[in-house]
Amino acid sequence: MAYTTKTQIPDEVNNYYDRTLLERLLPLLVHTKFAQIRDIPRKSGSNTIKFRKYSALTVATTPLTEGTTPAGSQLSVTDITADVLQYGDYVTLTDVVNYESEDAVLTEAAEVLGEQAAKSLDELCRDVLAAGTTVQYADSRSARLQLLASSLMSVTEVRKAVKTLQDNNAHKITKIVNPDSGYSTSPINAAFVGICSPNTLYTLKGLTGWVPVEDYANKADVMDGEAGALDEVRFIVTSQAKNWAITNGPGSTALTVHGTIILGANAYGISRISGEALKNIVKPLGSAGTADPLDQRTTSGWKATFVAKVLDEDAMIRIEHTVSL
Repeated sequence: MAYTTKTQIPDEVNNYYDRTLLERLLPLLVHTKFAQIRDIPRKSGSNTIKFRKYSALTVATTPLTEGTTPAGSQLSVTDITADVLQYGDYVTLTDVVNYESEDAVLTEAAEVLGEQAAKSLDELCRDVLAAGTTVQYADSRSARLQLLASSLMSVTEVRKAVKTLQDNNAHKITKIVNPDSGYSTSPINAAFVGICSPNTLYTLKGLTGWVPVEDYANKADVMDGEAGALDEVRFIVTSQAKNWAITNGPGSTALTVHGTIILGANAYGISRISGEALKNIVKPLGSAGTADPLDQRTTSGWKATFVAKVLDEDAMIRIEHTVSL
């Protein structure tokens, strides 16, 4: 068991110690913001969520015959299921830390654990999206291992991705999840949304047609982390964007392949158990009974229920490419 003791949190120097701990640099967590959210009620008897998709009907282009009832059509339903699982972690604090430290250690622990929880759930969602089967390899390559250092993001790559989404009848996103208001949604101007890395943004900024967010005519619905737009895609930048290390090209060059995910509406969904989405759990000194006979340990942790699932491969596309930095 890993304990946090006075070794990890040493004595402070009163005259110089800043009681507010250094601000931690956190990645922007964006991958869950564009999902359908369908939570499972507590005590429903199952942890399996079922997303249901109705297929489009075949077009009716045959003229009706006077007085004759046509055969009609049947609805076609596809059920997509996923199991909501539990995730969590905790830290253990000794009684010495609690009575010697000048910091509100449990408060700081809750903040650090909350950041860990948010990043964990974001990565779970990101990895599901990054495993989607609609993929476009830059520079007209046909596989990830064929990409070269010159296989960069370009205007052509963005436009090809938009064309693929439009050919698939994908709809633009018009709302995003707003966790600050209880996971309700907020409207945005219609667009496809791209999630990219800072290194990818470096390339995008140099492309013809790139519009930085500060030049938008309407800034009313600018999203957190939004950097600008190209063609019909609004790009959000985050250090959490997916990448892969490969070895390829002359001399077996080591490369990092970046996965820029471009989303349409209803591409994926997430689910939790209602009331069990995320909890901070604190066990105070003495709560362990005979397992802690001298009241020496306090724990603080988080527990969450979560699953992410791709609902429509045609409503999303991943551009795999290299970067110039």
